[in-house]
Amino acid sequence: MKLLEIFLIAIGLSMDAFAVALCKGIKMRPFNATRALIVALFFGLAQAIMPLIGWFLGSQFEQYIVSVDHWIAFGLLAFIGGKMAIESFKKEEGEDCGCNKFDIGELTLMAIATSIDALAVGITFAFLQVDILSSVSIIGATTLILCFAGAFIGCKFGSKLKNKAELAGGIILILMGLKILLEHLEIIAF
Repeated sequence: MKLLEIFLIAIGLSMDAFAVALCKGIKMRPFNATRALIVALFFGLAQAIMPLIGWFLGSQFEQYIVSVDHWIAFGLLAFIGGKMAIESFKKEEGEDCGCNKFDIGELTLMAIATSIDALAVGITFAFLQVDILSSVSIIGATTLILCFAGAFIGCKFGSKLKNKAELAGGIILILMGLKILLEHLEIIAF
């Protein structure tokens, strides 16, 4: 898998965390760079650790499912991307996402919840023979940067971008899954 593909997956995976950071930023008046960095660190670390765990789990079972790994990768990425895209259309009127609180325990739970999809992507990485250390570094760094930016943007511009970010992330993941499937079926070659 090429660097650009890993980067696009990192962007797709980070959109849930970006949306939560955006939400945190909405309630952050005035902008607090230290809090934004803490939020970004929590999400960046979770997004880096979860694919590593998924890769380890997937590596344990690779020999049993190598003949269908491309279908699994496509299925997981399409499911995660589809779920994100569908959720982007849901209205969130009156929904309390805990944005106005700054609690480390809650932040940890939100970081884990938004990185579950990264666990599934890590499983697909095991089947695709991806350099896991560079991949999780790219995913973690991308998420950290986007979440810091999300907190800043949320503080300055509000919640208008949250659903668009989730939709974009979902579409990216679906397209990456489709590309993996089409490459393994030798329909396309990159």
